[in-house]
Amino acid sequence: MTPYGSFLFFFILAILLAPTVILGLYGKRFQTYNIIITIIVLAFIFSSHVRETYALLLFTVWQVLLIKGYLAYRKRANNGIIFCLAVILSIVPLLLSKLSPFLLIQNWWGFLGISYLTFKGVQMIMETRDGLIKTNIPLVRLLYFLLFFPTISSGPIDRYRRFEKDLHTDITKEQYKLFLYEGINKIFLGFLYKFIIGYSINHYIIANLGSIAHSAFQQHLFYMYTYSFYLFFDFAGYSAFAIGVSYIMGIKTPENFNKPFISRNMKDFWNRWHMTLSFWFRDYVFMRFVFWIHKKKWIKNRIVISNLGYILLFLLMGFWHGLAVQYILYGIYHALLMVGYNSFENFNKKHKWWPQNKWTHVAAVIITFHFVCFGFYIFSGHFIHS
Repeated sequence: MTPYGSFLFFFILAILLAPTVILGLYGKRFQTYNIIITIIVLAFIFSSHVRETYALLLFTVWQVLLIKGYLAYRKRANNGIIFCLAVILSIVPLLLSKLSPFLLIQNWWGFLGISYLTFKGVQMIMETRDGLIKTNIPLVRLLYFLLFFPTISSGPIDRYRRFEKDLHTDITKEQYKLFLYEGINKIFLGFLYKFIIGYSINHYIIANLGSIAHSAFQQHLFYMYTYSFYLFFDFAGYSAFAIGVSYIMGIKTPENFNKPFISRNMKDFWNRWHMTLSFWFRDYVFMRFVFWIHKKKWIKNRIVISNLGYILLFLLMGFWHGLAVQYILYGIYHALLMVGYNSFENFNKKHKWWPQNKWTHVAAVIITFHFVCFGFYIFSGHFIHS
């Protein structure tokens, strides 16, 4: 059963969450029951995929052993090699899953949500290294964070310390009413985005582009813009479902989208699009790379360092989506855009070539929109398969 993919899934959720809602409206804690719900929903999701079920179980045991083991080690020592080894071992199942098709071997390691669970495991190891996670984590709480079902398949990516804070915060019945109201609003927004707008764009426009466009160029052009909007409404709709269900369960899962098509530049876009993913790569890849280069003093030019960081970040993001040509090109494309904009931004600070006013703001939004849509066109792989 695909999360948020059918009305049956929502019907089952409504039944399972009814006691959570009732307890919340009476000001009662419902964490234990929500842990039980998580187990039940995961059983529904993976019920028809026995191999993926075993892969999920083995992956979870692997991550728990790494996180617990590194946390115990970090209390005694702080060796960089051990830290790097822990991070690499945490990523190994994801790497095996991504590389299996190209190694011509069966993918025994992949399962729905492996990428997002890996992000959670890696960030916990990194935050333990940074001293942000110090105390021992109860096994049940760790499992609840890793396997929190509303976000398991495609995020948003939460942070453990934020998640734990919600678990420790008592919610009064008045506060829960606000949570419930926000959660239901998000779910209805998800239906509007995914099942009405997104479905309509895909079913009535993209599927009929052959009869709408009068030339191959027009077809590719129309596809670029319609696919961009479809991708947004489909993914933002899913994220709204995940956030809405999380709120009903008393967890304030972070937002994932913030009007990305009104971004004024590419940096602004990545602060608005799939925010939890872009912030994850920013905090755990880009910032660490920049800090490491500064520390080693291999390169002194800050612009060069940041540009190298952008190249690394977006190449990794492209490879993370997959090893298909379109994903690698998508990563390269955004790396070049970020390097270009970063260089232009630094040039403009000195020479004031591009003034800041309402007209240039509108122009910047329009220009950025077209660059973004072309990136999604690359991501779609339509130019390869058409």
